[in-house]
Amino acid sequence: MKLKSITLLKDLLERTKQNLTAVEDFRAHAVEDLNLRTHPGSWSVLECIEHLNFYGYFYLPEMEKQIAASPYPAVEIFKSGLLGNYFAESMLPKEKLNKMKTLKNQDPIGKVLNREVLDVFVDQQLHLLNIIERAKQVDLCRTKTGISITKYLRLRLRDTMRVVIYHNQRHIKQAQNVLKALAPAPENASGVKV
Repeated sequence: MKLKSITLLKDLLERTKQNLTAVEDFRAHAVEDLNLRTHPGSWSVLECIEHLNFYGYFYLPEMEKQIAASPYPAVEIFKSGLLGNYFAESMLPKEKLNKMKTLKNQDPIGKVLNREVLDVFVDQQLHLLNIIERAKQVDLCRTKTGISITKYLRLRLRDTMRVVIYHNQRHIKQAQNVLKALAPAPENASGVKV
């Protein structure tokens, strides 16, 4: 499948802006609500976002470094890679989220979390918007990044960006579902919960 670089980057910018808006909306909730879980072993809203922050700490500097060092100028059209495309597509949120095992060092359960988690995520997303803009200057296929799970594999920049942004969307949807599940049932006109 061939895609235009500018089309992909516009899509990633829009998705990142949506992620940013969604997390900004979480600020309207009390910290106590953001720390509630739907059941033991599940993640709270803040745990979902803290998990994303762990990935941001690795991937944002990695993408920035590789963009700065890339000798490959931007190309208009690129072909999608199999492995990177598989990773990216597996991260996209689906109607019923499939469970994935989280690495122990990226699992936020048990941490004491506050609003700072949201602040860090917002700062990371503003940084990511800048990285996406800078990525317009390099070849998204020939510029490659390391990945967090192994030093032996490198992904095309375009695939790394998709994995990170789709992963953000996935866990933001998970966090939204937590808030929805914990919300009190609405009442009808006669005061009966529906």
